Amino acid sequence: MEIKKQQSLKGVLSVPGDKSISHRAVMFGALARGTTRVSHFLEGADCLSTISCFRKMGIDIEKDGEELLIHGRGLRGLNSPREILNAGNSGTTTRLISGILAGQKFISELDGDASLRSRPMKRIMDPLTAMGADIRSLMDNGCMPLRIAGRPLHAVHYNSPVASAQVKSCVLLAGMYADGVTSVTEPFLSRNHTEIMLNYFGAKVTSQGTTASILPEPELSAREVCVPGDISSAAFFIAAGLLTPNSEILLKNVGINPTRAGILKICRQMGADITLLNEKHQGEPTADILVRTSSLKGTVIEGADIPTLIDEIPVLAVMAAFADGTTVIRDAQELKVKESDRIAVMVENLKRMGADIEGTDDGMIIRGGKPLHGAVIDPHMDHRVAMSFAVAGTVCQGSMEITDGDCVKISYPGFYEDLYRLG
Repeated sequence: MEIKKQQSLKGVLSVPGDKSISHRAVMFGALARGTTRVSHFLEGADCLSTISCFRKMGIDIEKDGEELLIHGRGLRGLNSPREILNAGNSGTTTRLISGILAGQKFISELDGDASLRSRPMKRIMDPLTAMGADIRSLMDNGCMPLRIAGRPLHAVHYNSPVASAQVKSCVLLAGMYADGVTSVTEPFLSRNHTEIMLNYFGAKVTSQGTTASILPEPELSAREVCVPGDISSAAFFIAAGLLTPNSEILLKNVGINPTRAGILKICRQMGADITLLNEKHQGEPTADILVRTSSLKGTVIEGADIPTLIDEIPVLAVMAAFADGTTVIRDAQELKVKESDRIAVMVENLKRMGADIEGTDDGMIIRGGKPLHGAVIDPHMDHRVAMSFAVAGTVCQGSMEITDGDCVKISYPGFYEDLYRLG
């Protein structure tokens, strides 16, 4: 993809449905009794991998106009799959479905693409094993492919060493098949979509501080789910609107769950002109986000803020490179085990543009304000990296070329069309 500098970006946009919530709507709908109807579902490659896995276990999932219908069969209604469950590039699919598979009465195998095969699965294998699960890494390296032989599970209180919604969700979902109350305590609070949506479907999940607990054997009932716009997708247009001169962008009906909306806090720290309009609080909080061109300054991003914006750090690094002053990102070692090593990839590519940036063990130091120029960018097949540099291309001198730019289809198939429409 080739991106050219823009004079301004103006317009109204509805970003795709939230990826995290779309995944969970399919999973919980499959385990509920009755037909769950989902509107504004994200039809990105990752969420389609989740659909594929549940279809292979006998769940009928169909499109009805703009809605997705999931014909659930109850907590124990899944069938033994006759083939390997392929999670594609999706860590969410892999880690959450592993918790569900651990409590079934059949054996299953999970695999994915080369990128997913390199991502750490020991972080879910350890708590599941403590619950009595039979889960093995077939390569014996703590990674996929995984073989899971379902069996009766025991309740545990798991102290997670990482603040990870995927780990927490995996344990809570396994806890539905356990023999007592299962709890997870995190060092910081990670996104809580699982807790909110499981309660919506009829489970009994409680939260206190950074501990979430679930009662076993819930009766899940089909629901209607309206998926809000994904703030992780909106983030690229928030950044583009702040950085590009003479810009004003209105992003409609975006999820602003506090465990996910850290980017709004950090943007304001940097001096951003962002206004929330039409706020609603029905289950997942939503708002329209109005963004106007702003002069940004450097800031520090660390600690409890990191889990609330972990997927937005690539685009925040781009913003920091154009901001005045120094931005320090720390406590973000989780970036090394995403779809790519996002610390190394962002440093490598921003340096190609002329940025003053250095990577650290747990983040980056970015001395902003230098003039940046277009370059040939290798996103390492990471959708969020590709979209971050597309944003940089709207502001830098010269043109930006992004190799393998269509990797954005993982989470935002229409991204480039939406960007061009505003320009």
